Amino acid sequence: MFAPESSSFALELLNSIPSLSVRARCLCRNQADAQDLVQETLARALSHVHQFEIGTNLRAWLQQILFHLFVSRRRRTLRERAGLARFTAENHTHESNTEPMLPSTTISPRLESALEELPPKIGDVIRKVDIEELSYREVAEQMQIPIGTVMSRLFRGRRRLAEAVADEMLPVPAQAA
Repeated sequence: MFAPESSSFALELLNSIPSLSVRARCLCRNQADAQDLVQETLARALSHVHQFEIGTNLRAWLQQILFHLFVSRRRRTLRERAGLARFTAENHTHESNTEPMLPSTTISPRLESALEELPPKIGDVIRKVDIEELSYREVAEQMQIPIGTVMSRLFRGRRRLAEAVADEMLPVPAQAA
């Protein structure tokens, strides 16, 4: 194979950038954030090169680093948003003595109706992941089911919801003149 200090390691690292970029774009859904994530992944890999085990799959190691960085960023963002919401609510309460403004978790009546029509087990997973913003692991622990079951129910539930509200998303046909 190659040693971490060899030129073949550097070449393999460079050859991994396209696949890292593709996965980062899928995760981030934003080109600039994806580029930042790839750059941070490469920097982390280079700074922790001593942890790479010779004879193992470098691309898999890099993909794992990328995913862990993405999850850490996502959690940090959620914590920052929650902190900002609390800060805003506290300041708003002190200034006007009214109820604090909390982030909106309301959904459209049509979507709420479609959510109610789902089987309870699927609807509960949708609510916990998409509305309460819990992680798959947290939902699995709360409901005492495997993570794979959470993902499966989430996939089926989202697909059913999309089908149920698809008519709302279709453009209104223009009236013939």
